[in-house]
Amino acid sequence: MLVEEVMKKEVITLPPDAKIETALKLLNKHHIRHIPIVNDHYEVLGIVSDRDVRDASPSIFDQNHSEQLTNEIQTIMSRPVITVHPLDFVEEVAGIFYENEIACVPVTDNQKLIGIVTEKDVLYTLIQLTGIHEQSSQIELRVENKIGTLPKITNLIGEHKVNISSVFIYPDKRHSGKKIIVFRIQTMNPIPVIESLKNHGYEVLWPNIPGVTK
Repeated sequence: MLVEEVMKKEVITLPPDAKIETALKLLNKHHIRHIPIVNDHYEVLGIVSDRDVRDASPSIFDQNHSEQLTNEIQTIMSRPVITVHPLDFVEEVAGIFYENEIACVPVTDNQKLIGIVTEKDVLYTLIQLTGIHEQSSQIELRVENKIGTLPKITNLIGEHKVNISSVFIYPDKRHSGKKIIVFRIQTMNPIPVIESLKNHGYEVLWPNIPGVTK
C-alpha cells in the first residue's frame, strides 16, 4: 500500500514566525499532535509536536507565562524534518517511525507539502491489511522455507472455495530454515481447511482444536 492511499491531505500548518500560543490553540481545536512549519512556497522548514508546545508552555505559577507564549514557533520546531514521498510504501514509513523514534512524517512532492502520515494512520492500515475487521478465521502454519510452498497451500485452501483475506510470513525464531505463515480466511468454520492441511502434512500451530490440530 502506498503512502498516498493513507495520508491525510488536509494539513494544518504554520509559518515559522507564528506564535507558540497560536500552535497551542490549533492543537487543541483540531485535536492533532503535529504541525508542519512551512514557508510561503509550502516547503517544510520544521515540525512541532504537542509535546514541543507543552514543554515550551509556562507553568501556571510562572509570572512571565504570557511572554513565553508569544515566542515564535521556529524557536522550538524540530529540524531538519524527515519526509516521505506519496509513492513510498507504508511499511517503509513504519520503519522510519521505529528507527527514528518519531510518530509523524510530512509527505512532500517536488519539495512541497501535500499530506501527512502519523503512527495512527499506519496502525489503522495494518489492521486493514490483516483483514481482522472482517468476519474471518486465522490459521497459523509452520513450514519449510522452500520454493513453491505458499502456492501449494493457497491452492489447497482454494479447493474449499474459501477466500484468503491476508497472508503474513515471517521467520520462525525457534526453528532455523522454517517460516511461519499466518492466513486469515473468510470463513467462520476453518475446521475443513485445517483437516485438509493436516492431511497434507502441514504443521498447524493455530487454532489448537482438540481432535483436529493435534
